[in-house]
Amino acid sequence: MEHPNFTSNVKEQLKANEVSCLRIVEDCLKKIKKGKKLNAFLEIFEKEAIAKAREIDEEADRSKLGKLAGMVVGIKDNLCYENHTVSASSKILEGFQSVYSAHVVKKLLQEDAIIIGRLNCDEFAMGSSNENSAYGIVRNPVDPSRVPGGSSGGAAAAVKMGMCHAALGTDTGGSIRQPASLCGIIGLKPTYGRVSRNGCIAYASSFDQIGPMTNTVEDAALILEVIAGADENDATTSSQSVPQYSRKLNFSGQKKIACLQDCLEHNGLDPEIKNRIRKIGNTLKKEGHIVEDVQFPFMDFLVPAYYVLTTAEASSNLARYDGIHYGHRSEQADGLEPTYLKSRTEGFGPEVKRRIMLGTFVLSAGYFDAYYSKAQKVRGIIQRKTLEILKTYDYILLPTTPGTAPKIGENINDPIAMYLEDIFTVQANLTGSPAISLPLGQHSNGLPFGVQLIGSSMQEDSLFAFSHYLMDNFGFE
Repeated sequence: MEHPNFTSNVKEQLKANEVSCLRIVEDCLKKIKKGKKLNAFLEIFEKEAIAKAREIDEEADRSKLGKLAGMVVGIKDNLCYENHTVSASSKILEGFQSVYSAHVVKKLLQEDAIIIGRLNCDEFAMGSSNENSAYGIVRNPVDPSRVPGGSSGGAAAAVKMGMCHAALGTDTGGSIRQPASLCGIIGLKPTYGRVSRNGCIAYASSFDQIGPMTNTVEDAALILEVIAGADENDATTSSQSVPQYSRKLNFSGQKKIACLQDCLEHNGLDPEIKNRIRKIGNTLKKEGHIVEDVQFPFMDFLVPAYYVLTTAEASSNLARYDGIHYGHRSEQADGLEPTYLKSRTEGFGPEVKRRIMLGTFVLSAGYFDAYYSKAQKVRGIIQRKTLEILKTYDYILLPTTPGTAPKIGENINDPIAMYLEDIFTVQANLTGSPAISLPLGQHSNGLPFGVQLIGSSMQEDSLFAFSHYLMDNFGFE
């Protein structure tokens, strides 16, 4: 399977006029059409992509082109793009056109990226398999009988198939890293506040982050370099300057790495994934790095705390979809209350309804202290323990997923099994730490799996450099 690499291939060829941007776009469009059965794209911006490619090709002064000139990018269907449909893969937003572009989309366009289409995802980014979309499931390109992971499953499938060089996904509890692991690509969740959420349809506002999904560390670093930084329209963004990540990939020296023993000894972890991480750790030791097992006694609290808090925020965020202001309105609506009830009943899918009801319950009188307040305290404990580990160690090394991609339909009727797919990814969202999934594993069943690194807050440059080193030494062709 051909994996287009923008930074070390396409970019230089374009500068030297050795390849046309139009040809690159046409090649991506061919792959999109060839892989139509995967259902990765909900809409393809074919005419716009071709027009932008021609514009880049006709620019005589190559120095005037942006950093991403010639990079073909897909965007998850919860990121707003002015005058384009955005639905969060939900019927409740069917046909809705955004009146403005997300901050990250503006940043891409300013640097001459070519946005080729919007990508299928779990409805409102709620899911771990991309089986919850109102517009059909996405299939894993490695094995179409299996799920690609979620919620950014369309993005992972598109990047893996070479339908685009990169994609922007969102990660609330692992929704970039988990599908990256199951499809065999790279997925980065930046530090909370490193990237503006303005123009991202909210699921859980204190967890959501936008990040790149790519085939190479170089491409991920370049995209983050473009989209990161302060935004006056998002008060949670950091004012810290943005490093030139793509120029800081050279790694040297020895690092201290913590392996979370409670993760590696978890009874739900596939033995082959455990053995692969142990093998990487042992090789790093031989190369002079310090790799030590560390106790993290809060594994069993991660998923419950995450789902109590995120569903509470989802209940609040999704209250705006009421059948009155915009989006789907039931044809059977008659009066105010029936309009709310019928529009939301028809517009939301089963998983979104489940999370709204759970969130409303944990916020309700009599249960707020028992669930929501307690989950906030647990989040604080998890944050403190994680920061304590990262004060002693440079990175935390752990699995991305407990296993390889499940069969389509395998977990769809078991919400608990589905939620446990996020058991190793939610820690980074609860703490706000940056985390990356690297395609460093190949299972005996022929499927890929990712190895995850968690780094210190705002230290993506260090995370990229060590990830680049790991890919060079442990990656697969």
